[in-house]
Amino acid sequence: MTKMSDVAKLAQVSTATVSRVLQKPETVKEETKQKVLEVIKKLDYQPNILARNFRRLETKTILVVMPSILNNVFSQIIVGIDYEATKSGYQVILGNTMQDEQRALGLINHLKQKQVDGMILLTARLDMNELVKISKEYSVVLVSDFLENKNVLPTIAIDNMKESYRITEHLIKLGHTKIAHISGPLDMSMSRDRLSGYQKALMDHNLPIEYGYLEKGDYSFQSGYDSMLSLMDLKCPPTAVVAASDRMAMGAVKAAKKKGVQVPNHIAIVGFDDIEFSKLFEPALTTVAQPFFEMGKKAMSILQQQIAGEQINNDIILLKSELKIRESCGFNLK
Repeated sequence: MTKMSDVAKLAQVSTATVSRVLQKPETVKEETKQKVLEVIKKLDYQPNILARNFRRLETKTILVVMPSILNNVFSQIIVGIDYEATKSGYQVILGNTMQDEQRALGLINHLKQKQVDGMILLTARLDMNELVKISKEYSVVLVSDFLENKNVLPTIAIDNMKESYRITEHLIKLGHTKIAHISGPLDMSMSRDRLSGYQKALMDHNLPIEYGYLEKGDYSFQSGYDSMLSLMDLKCPPTAVVAASDRMAMGAVKAAKKKGVQVPNHIAIVGFDDIEFSKLFEPALTTVAQPFFEMGKKAMSILQQQIAGEQINNDIILLKSELKIRESCGFNLK
């Protein structure tokens, strides 16, 4: 079956432009309109009439729901979303849940009341039954995090387990055998995957998993700081720490400095995300670089296809990430 994206690709326009030709042809340049109509005829594209009628009251606005506006990770994803949205004439409004599920449900009402055409979630920490329900009725895409039921929403992310394994293995290859982990909240699939990757790397290299080396944070600077103080108070403290976010890694470095422990001379600390300040931090953080901008662009692209009435599979699309080796792990760049 020919899809709207097939028409857009051959006509070399966006799916949103094809949609406008079908719904509001007066808003499209005559040359562009004729080109799209020729392709529609050539491909014998049959638009979903019901979907078109349902969307006539479009707002050209989408909602992005995030758990915390203070987290640099989300701001970088939003830049990608906004870039792609602007190209097609969409406006982006932001909803900050402050990690409050009731606040999140209130934001979702914007979607239910058709005040927005679609929604991009930057958090999966919502009621599963509610997510399943809205995914069947509205255009929704998830970015960065995962759902337990992986077939509910289209999801854009990286392979967190694989990348956590890789950065932990890097420390092992540097000679570390006493490696701690500061996780994110373990009610998040993403956090559990990063913990699992760390644990698998230890097991594959015949190193024990010391439960005293496992600290639980919340991706904040303060939780990294507090976790690091606890680790350094151990009778046999670790020689390296894998923090599940750069913000926690930065907090861990500050705690080490407070205790008079030099990073990386006395202890190696690595992060995850490669937020903007990671390479400017002292010492510069070894970390896993997520393609935030591309994640945002991809999420918006898929959301537009949903809004246009295309049938989208609830697949997990894994984008490529990169290990950034810098000073905090003890690697001498010179």
